[in-house]
Amino acid sequence: MPETDYYKILGVNKNADKSEIKKAYRKLAMKYHPDRTKGDKSAEEMFKKISEAYAVLSDKEKRKRYDTFGSSGFSRRYSQEDIFRGVNFGDIFKEFGFDDSFANVFMGGRGRGRRFGSSFGGDPFSAYTAGQRAQVKGSDLVYELPLTLKEALHGTTKTVALEQGGRKQKINVKIPKGMVTGKKLRLAGKGQPGVPGGPSGDLYIQAKLLDDPVFSIVSHDLYIDREIKLTEALLGTQIQIPTLNGKNLNLKVPPGTQHQTKMRMKGYGLPEMKKGQRGDLYVRIIIKIPKRLKKKQKSLIEELSETGL
Repeated sequence: MPETDYYKILGVNKNADKSEIKKAYRKLAMKYHPDRTKGDKSAEEMFKKISEAYAVLSDKEKRKRYDTFGSSGFSRRYSQEDIFRGVNFGDIFKEFGFDDSFANVFMGGRGRGRRFGSSFGGDPFSAYTAGQRAQVKGSDLVYELPLTLKEALHGTTKTVALEQGGRKQKINVKIPKGMVTGKKLRLAGKGQPGVPGGPSGDLYIQAKLLDDPVFSIVSHDLYIDREIKLTEALLGTQIQIPTLNGKNLNLKVPPGTQHQTKMRMKGYGLPEMKKGQRGDLYVRIIIKIPKRLKKKQKSLIEELSETGL
């Protein structure tokens, strides 16, 4: 994705102060505002760009993050709704005698999907350029919810705090079994309210599994490393393997097991959300080789060496 240079869009240098940024925006807004360029799609597109640039560079915190992370890093942290939150275009446009109703449509046009690489909303100018304040569906929201492996195994209920239409509220969300990283739940009508009076957008709860001190995960399969001694690898042994259920299982390691052999324990991974069947638990065998040998150990190894082992 190409980088967006907000400074270049407004025609200011990176050391420009707030008054210079406002002055540059006022000049460009006079030229590209939809009230002056009715029906000119390229002008509308330019107006969107300069408005977004102004919303970022006129805000101290947003500008700092943009300068720190660059365009791509900034867009991953800020949705379009975040960018325009708290920006008052009304005073600027009233100086020109323009209608500022487009701002409500603009800020309600797209949702948090942009942060995750997609857009759930439509054209933010569609209602304005149609010549009337048509009802526009509110923004969809994406809420990234951290979960532990045990919560993904058994399912849980989480309380989500979010802001809707300027009001904070808490929603209890039932998390089903098997909700792994990237899986989403859709809560219809729990997104931002529509403009003006249009239907509310949807809220998407997206899971993010937290790192676990014991297990790693790939899809619905769990992985764990277990060390055994060289003699145990040669002669075979039995080891105990922990599970997410809190129980230990006995695993038989056959004689002659090689270093980094993966052994499968079927059905001890995480369940799949719809199918219900569970993934597997894979045990990777790590053969521990001593850095130093005691005198007797060295003697015995030398004897083994003479046998061709």
